[in-house]
Amino acid sequence: MNDNRLLLRLSWPAIAGLLFGVTAIGASFAQSPAQTSATTGKTFIDYFQPTPILSPLSTTAWGAATVGPRDQKNGLEDPTMKLWDYWDGQIIHGPDGKYHIFASRWDESFGHNAWFRSKAVHAVSDNLIGPYIDKGLCWPDDQEGKGHNVTALVLPDGRYAIVVSESRPGDVFVSSSLDGPWKNIGKITLVPNEFSAHERMSNVSIMVRPDGAFEIVPRSGRIWISKTGIIGPYTVQGPPIYATIPELAVRKSEYLEDPAIWFSGGLFHITVNDWNDRKAFHLTSADGIHDWTFRGLAYDPRRDFVRYTDGTVNHWNKMERPSVFLENGHVVAVTLAVIDVPKDDEKGNDGHGSKVIVIPFDGAAFDRDLQQHK
Repeated sequence: MNDNRLLLRLSWPAIAGLLFGVTAIGASFAQSPAQTSATTGKTFIDYFQPTPILSPLSTTAWGAATVGPRDQKNGLEDPTMKLWDYWDGQIIHGPDGKYHIFASRWDESFGHNAWFRSKAVHAVSDNLIGPYIDKGLCWPDDQEGKGHNVTALVLPDGRYAIVVSESRPGDVFVSSSLDGPWKNIGKITLVPNEFSAHERMSNVSIMVRPDGAFEIVPRSGRIWISKTGIIGPYTVQGPPIYATIPELAVRKSEYLEDPAIWFSGGLFHITVNDWNDRKAFHLTSADGIHDWTFRGLAYDPRRDFVRYTDGTVNHWNKMERPSVFLENGHVVAVTLAVIDVPKDDEKGNDGHGSKVIVIPFDGAAFDRDLQQHK
């Protein structure tokens, strides 16, 4: 089944404990000091691959000239930049053979800082790279479709879930079809404990662990675990993992955001973005809870890593809200929400805006190299 490609990382309850020996994961854990700077000589950014060109690279497309000639059929965008700014972006390969991306959009005429008006949308492509065609709002009859910080996943029972988390742990919508209808089944909840009292709730990234439990990392960098389903309640496992990693502890905690979590190559992975420095970093852990290892740079818009098969390079001003698409247990593509100018400079109706791009990634080599340098 095509959607089982994503399930490879989402539901392996039969091998619980055999892989990790994790016990009593609903309890509070004392955080262990992180390992740091384990390296293969390469970091996450070195495994991005050249992007196939779907349409002639345009020099007249919307956006700042500093972005460079680009393919407007890559990912999800409004090619006219007269209707929508797009953000977020999580891909699921459906049983229909198509690629479904769940993202957010808002009226471009209000500029980037109207993101708080964003609504969750569903777009579809015949090709992993794009173009993705906007099919409209996911739940038009629920809060007029409101949704930001949109992510999506396949549930262990084969249904699909979308989580939105603007400033709270998240509203969860579930459907038996990627085309909907989507039912709001409630908000994610936490078990009150010493770590949850002052939790920062937004920007959640969620996965189903190989042992069948749900794991969330929110903006705070704490790890949440639920053994009772996607709604929870989740138990916060300890203080923010970023505080245990010297390379991240020196950064202001409010600058760290947009974590993305997944499992591949026998390790749990997180990328986390420093919005002030416009860089993101990569971490790994054997059990997804303890001993997070700093692996170095994940991406940086100033580096030449967004490139096409003809060698042309793009440089977006900011790249945020990463998500990964897995196939056969490895990351094969990364999506990023991108904007061509500083966010405050995108005023609406000014030829600037945002979209979701899709970049191929050599996850098999990435996982192999990490295994050799654990």
